[in-house]
Amino acid sequence: MTERSTDLAGAERAYELDRRHVFHSWSAQEKLDPMVVTKAEGAYVWDGAGNRYLDFASQLVFTNLGHQHPKVVRAIQEQAAILCTIAPGTVNDARSEAARLISTHTPDGLDRMFFTNGGADANEHAIRMARLHTGRPKVLSRYRSYHGGTHLAVNVTGDPRRWASDAAADGVVHFFGPFLYRSAFSATTQEEECERALAHLEQVIQLEGPSTIAAILLESIPGTAGIMVPPPGYLRGVRELCDRHGIMFIADEVMSGFGRAGKWFAVEHDDVVPDLMTFAKGVNSGYAPLGGVAIGEPIYRTFAERVYPGGLTYSGHPLACAAAVATIHAMEDEGVVEHAERLGREVLGPGLQALAGKHEWIGEVRGTGAFWALELVSDRATREPLAPYGASSPEMAAILAACKTRGLLPMANFNRIHCVPPLNTSVDEAREGLAILDEALTEARTSAG
Repeated sequence: MTERSTDLAGAERAYELDRRHVFHSWSAQEKLDPMVVTKAEGAYVWDGAGNRYLDFASQLVFTNLGHQHPKVVRAIQEQAAILCTIAPGTVNDARSEAARLISTHTPDGLDRMFFTNGGADANEHAIRMARLHTGRPKVLSRYRSYHGGTHLAVNVTGDPRRWASDAAADGVVHFFGPFLYRSAFSATTQEEECERALAHLEQVIQLEGPSTIAAILLESIPGTAGIMVPPPGYLRGVRELCDRHGIMFIADEVMSGFGRAGKWFAVEHDDVVPDLMTFAKGVNSGYAPLGGVAIGEPIYRTFAERVYPGGLTYSGHPLACAAAVATIHAMEDEGVVEHAERLGREVLGPGLQALAGKHEWIGEVRGTGAFWALELVSDRATREPLAPYGASSPEMAAILAACKTRGLLPMANFNRIHCVPPLNTSVDEAREGLAILDEALTEARTSAG
């Protein structure tokens, strides 16, 4: 039996066992036909038949350093040989060093790290901290947002993934954030959108009762909900509203953090310091489950003498923290954040704008760094989405199929294609992905007539 046939046999067995025993997230189980991935390296993955794909999704926007980065793999191996795991109440050097390194890049004052297993539980704990600190019950979050799949995290989420689990009993109030292309405020400029979105939020605060609101939770740049980069001044305006009313500002940087938006954290684009900041994904490129909450001094002082009623068995797991230490060092040494900023400014941004000039289905291009979205429409004049909100369409399926046939794995959500490759993707690889996307859009549009 050849090596090729052995690989095929292994892939077939993996697929058979998956379909028999694995229950997949966000899916109707009997309708699934998942791709088998046998290996990955850099910006590429290979399927069970040996086909190579350029990963323009960074999986779920977490492989910020790409696949199998040797420094991170080696760090996990070395840590496993020393200390695989230990209870969170003890001290270990991987956790301590990860916390120190993260604090060198977080906004000033966010120097304490509470480690979680991922972004959803980071947001759950940030909300709990804010409620206990303020003694208030409510949390405000925007429509068109995603904060995780656990109970409270999915209830603060502002997209259709919330609906099936929303019991309307978790003290959550949603509001409209800025999104000029589909403005809820009839704005015609970014300045108007910013001003009106802040006025709307202030009105929501007043009508809900400022003294009842513990926190405003915002993705610094909404991710899977559409990569809507907020207009300049919006996050500063939210910060000012929070300060005025004693409300905690929680910045969700789970997807936008650790270089994804061309800065270490996206709040830097508006020079804002939140009270709490959540992170995950890019902190160690997803090589092991890790998330966390960066905590400002006032909230830390609340729990200096008072027990914080929360914890996790695997909080600050040594293998995950060792991966974080290696990831941050690699990002610093290799200039990854700076490269991501240039990649967006010089390649992805201009390249996607050029596609918009060719393809009538592209209504808007938006993004920064290695964090971009194409808003696809069936009619540019009416801005009718190419797929309904909360669903897909034959046209979107055709685009994705054409991409995959040509060796590209983009990320899609409703009527959008997200271009979110690893931050260290080369210029040539980025241009390769854009060229494939160009061909896929042409094929799908031609087939649709």
